[in-house]
Amino acid sequence: MKDSTQTNNMEELNAIALRLKELRKAKGYSNYEHIAYALEMSRSAYWRLETGANFELKTLIKICRVLEISLEEFFKGIDLPNSKIKS
Repeated sequence: MKDSTQTNNMEELNAIALRLKELRKAKGYSNYEHIAYALEMSRSAYWRLETGANFELKTLIKICRVLEISLEEFFKGIDLPNSKIKS
């Protein structure tokens, strides 16, 4: 059985994944394969990011650079209703 911390982590990872997908599409990358190429990563590696995989901050920083947004802009778009951290 998952504890509440694991459940909260999954909700947060899924919210980050959704934000990645939203920003990718908003920046004109209609297909995740195109941004994977721009990030110099495999399609499957990027796909995992958009499906809620845990990943390193350096990867997020690289994504923000490719999308030409700040980390602040990235996190402002994430809404976690039960989180103590609000955007």
